[in-house]
Amino acid sequence: MTYHKLKLTIIATLFFIVSGVESQTNQKIYDIIDAVSAERIENDIKTLVSFGTRNTFSDTISKTRGIGAARRWIKSEFETISKNCNNCIDVFYQKDFVSKSGNSRVPHDAWVVNVVAIQKGTKYPNRYIVMSGDIDSRASNTMDFTTDAPGANDNASGMAGTIEAARVLSKYKFESSIIYVGLSGEEQGLFGGAGLAKYAKEKRWNVIGILNNDMIGNIKGVDGIIDNRTFRIFSEPVPPTETENQRRLRRFYGGEVDGISRQLARYIYKTTKTYMPEMNPMMVYRLDRFGRGGHHRPFNDLGFPGIRIMEAHENYTQQHQDIREENGIQYGDVIKHVNFKYAQKLTSVNAINLASLAAAPPAPKTVAIGGIVQPAAKFKWDKVEGAIGYKIYWRDTTSPTWDYSRYVGNVSEFTLEGVVIDNFFFGIAAIGKNGFESVVAFPNQVFRD
Repeated sequence: MTYHKLKLTIIATLFFIVSGVESQTNQKIYDIIDAVSAERIENDIKTLVSFGTRNTFSDTISKTRGIGAARRWIKSEFETISKNCNNCIDVFYQKDFVSKSGNSRVPHDAWVVNVVAIQKGTKYPNRYIVMSGDIDSRASNTMDFTTDAPGANDNASGMAGTIEAARVLSKYKFESSIIYVGLSGEEQGLFGGAGLAKYAKEKRWNVIGILNNDMIGNIKGVDGIIDNRTFRIFSEPVPPTETENQRRLRRFYGGEVDGISRQLARYIYKTTKTYMPEMNPMMVYRLDRFGRGGHHRPFNDLGFPGIRIMEAHENYTQQHQDIREENGIQYGDVIKHVNFKYAQKLTSVNAINLASLAAAPPAPKTVAIGGIVQPAAKFKWDKVEGAIGYKIYWRDTTSPTWDYSRYVGNVSEFTLEGVVIDNFFFGIAAIGKNGFESVVAFPNQVFRD
């Protein structure tokens, strides 16, 4: 263990001895960070690039070129990982048929095939945390499925990161299940995400978070900024599936920026700052980039919490471009533009959050808040299985992150004296015996004394 890690662990341990909870930091998380390999990620990106094009509608028969060869290789990698952990991962294809009819970005009828790898949890096997990357790539014309489209950063980087996270996390057992998935059809209309989200709904999966990784390898923006530490977390404010009653209650009690996806984003921010303080997670308060979309959106559409993790500074000359040079500018998403150390860092960000969520108890389902016209905030919540205590979080109404907290023990109600309810937003997290916390649950009921 490095001096820096030892110091952080000692400080956290002393704090939690005083408060009666196990260590806030866990050595296993530092081990996971250390295990993520930039070299393996580089090799995987190079392999994905070698298939020439991974356009969703490209060759499916060839062993060396096209989307078919790419997805078979990804499946074989997941199967090898599973073999190395005594078949701890179930690997399969999930597919949906898309037709040219009525789809302006579909050149011909085809199957959109996702590669799914599930590492089952020991206690909550039907509770899932998902990490996704996109298999497919595209040229300037998305209907062109024959021209070379290496897609080194968009999105071989995210796909390679997902495979690497599976390699590392398969060495451990977790209470909840983790899904590693390669999604197809992203460039033509988010078909792969829509298909898997529908599949999850039909199978009644309890999906508590989707971490969509789309472009995690570029550090030099089109504006010339070079930054290998900052990354963006996109999250929508509230689910599109909320009811009219929920919308009405928000108007009076708050929560306009406290939906399930935003809480997931805050969780990722906090975990990253705790274990990787050298990184600069940047909370972006929108579903995705302006006017654009990613594969977390179809999950959000069905009410699942999902966010997008990606580089902070994009270079548009390297996205959705045929490989060429014009006016001294080189276009194309080729491998020389990928920074593998940066992709390693963002893969680690994913891995530690997957591990933390999968090791934590569920969040309280019901959280009630009271304290109207009183000098205190009052809370009642349902206890959850596996929790040894609970923590109240609060923040200024204008703050993007949970800034204050108090551990309150293994109780189901608590009064926070001296904190005026009008001036803050609040939430409750469950804490397991290993110190891992659930996502913060925003109050969903109001009570009056």
